[in-house]
Amino acid sequence: MSKPTVFITGAAAGIGRATALRFAKEDYLVGIYDIDERKLRELRDEILAAGGNVYAGLLNVANPDLWAEALADFYRAHGRLDILINNAGVLSAGKFEEMDVAVHRRMLDINIGGVIYGTRAAFPYLRDTAGSQVVNLCSASAIYGQPELATYGATKSAVKGLTEALDLEWRKHDIRVIAMWPLFVQTGMVEGIETGSTRSLGVRLTAADVGNSIWQVTRKKTLLPTVHFEVGIQAKALAIAAKYAPDWVVRTTNRILTRTW
Repeated sequence: MSKPTVFITGAAAGIGRATALRFAKEDYLVGIYDIDERKLRELRDEILAAGGNVYAGLLNVANPDLWAEALADFYRAHGRLDILINNAGVLSAGKFEEMDVAVHRRMLDINIGGVIYGTRAAFPYLRDTAGSQVVNLCSASAIYGQPELATYGATKSAVKGLTEALDLEWRKHDIRVIAMWPLFVQTGMVEGIETGSTRSLGVRLTAADVGNSIWQVTRKKTLLPTVHFEVGIQAKALAIAAKYAPDWVVRTTNRILTRTW
């Protein structure tokens, strides 16, 4: 199979859907995986109607056994895994102590557990595909811990650390591991979410903005290895401030933005 492949989780809607459409447009064979069968079918039909190549499957990323089955099936069918995009994620907002333990656990299981299980299961297929890449979806809300998004931000901070470690650990296998850092994106994930930071910063990015950025970053060959890629002006500004400003300035800025005076 000479056509490059991409395996995308959480592909039925939002960022995953936009990313799948962009890669299909660029003549990739696109593996779309999600728990929403109806929306997966609609996306598959849209890609096929546009002349693209697609392979669809159901996948609950919180289940490591299902990950192993899905990836083995995908690789068996296509013989390569050029890019794994760990996009599937959930967001719940509210006062930390008032959120049910099950809500915290769901974010942990999907946002970080799913990334660990999937990336581990994908390793032999990535290793055996020259120049392969892993793209993890982080969040600019994790640059500094956000009130009302404590556990969500913690899961994305964990993804950050995992990405950095694996980019170093897997370099010898010619596997590039990178993280995308959008702020709030106009998708179903933020519907009904209202926090101090969403009120201050708004929801300015579209799913297509992020999908296009993922496409561009996976094309980019930088002189120096780069792991983290912010999406949008707001995320870039927050990342620069967090990197160069004194800690007390960063903390004060976040208190203002999140309206926690």
